[in-house]
Amino acid sequence: MFDIFANPDTWISLLTLTFMEVVLGIDNIVFISIIVARLPKEQQAKGRNIGIMLALVFRIILLMFIAAIVSASNPLFSINLPFTNEDFPVSWRDIILFAGGLFLLAKSVTEIHNKLEGTEEGHNVGEGSMTMGKVLVQIILIDIVFSFDSILTAVGLAQEIVVMVVAVIIAMIIMLVFAKYVSDFVNKHPTVKMLALSFLLLIGFMLVVEALHQHIPKGYIYFAMFFSLMVEMLNMKLRKKTTPVHLRQNEVLPEGDPSR
Repeated sequence: MFDIFANPDTWISLLTLTFMEVVLGIDNIVFISIIVARLPKEQQAKGRNIGIMLALVFRIILLMFIAAIVSASNPLFSINLPFTNEDFPVSWRDIILFAGGLFLLAKSVTEIHNKLEGTEEGHNVGEGSMTMGKVLVQIILIDIVFSFDSILTAVGLAQEIVVMVVAVIIAMIIMLVFAKYVSDFVNKHPTVKMLALSFLLLIGFMLVVEALHQHIPKGYIYFAMFFSLMVEMLNMKLRKKTTPVHLRQNEVLPEGDPSR
């Protein structure tokens, strides 16, 4: 079974697929980072690790049923479109992506609304306002959608299940190592958190569009996300340079100080 790793092409497929799985896993990390911030601080690391491990489990389970995953793109039924009089085929893939996209859109809009309204800091919404069970249910739902999308990508890049499983495991280990740093960075900077929510909004829209058979190259999406993040990093550096030192350090100046 492992003789395939003697072939250089196998290693190229493994590296390519691992990289793609890490890139696709960024969406997962961002969502998990935002949703576990609703837990009490002492439970956040546990919730984050469980969420990523569940993502790994779902991906491996789906790989075990690879034939069913591939056939999930086969039409279940067709809908006659009234204006074009054409049949629109609907598959399990379309249903899962559409439902997952709507869930991600609804969740992102709700989180953005809470931040804009300031209810995130209140008693009803915010850190510690959700139980571990509720958080895990939401993580499981989005893990299923992202895992399904991830495995469909894996099928297109590699033919051997062993290569796919190894790539997924390596990608999940990388995600597990860096998840805390990503989570801390996102939650520490409010503007980055808003940007992350906007990314999830974009991913949710892309999933809905994909379900409607309108393909959007993921490279464009991830380039836009990376470019936006780089601009925000420059803005953060600029704000840090232009903010007075006493405000950056949260210092309280004396009453008679002219710089108050």
